[in-house]
Amino acid sequence: MTTPYQILGVSETSTDAEIKLAYLLQVKANPPDRDQYRFQQIQQAYEAIKDYDSRLRYALFHVPIVIFDELLEHAFQQNSTLAPLSADDFLKLLHAAPVEKSLISAFLAKS
Repeated sequence: MTTPYQILGVSETSTDAEIKLAYLLQVKANPPDRDQYRFQQIQQAYEAIKDYDSRLRYALFHVPIVIFDELLEHAFQQNSTLAPLSADDFLKLLHAAPVEKSLISAFLAKS
């Protein structure tokens, strides 16, 4: 799944002006009469991260779609070609998912 940052080609630390410039360049390169779907993606991405409040809302309320089996395979590195999951990444997953607080505490105690 691509993020608004990836669609516009900017980093998560970009300023409002940098995001707006990237948006305008994307719109110029992908006008609605050429590819309506791509144009809509660009519009939605810009709306999601166009200013500080929008970026904060996106960061707080955006939940990525995760395929659980792939997540488990990645977490336990079973036949995975992906990089190993770090402890920090695992903690982020624990905090993002509705997990019992006792499980999180137990994991933190072992770290």
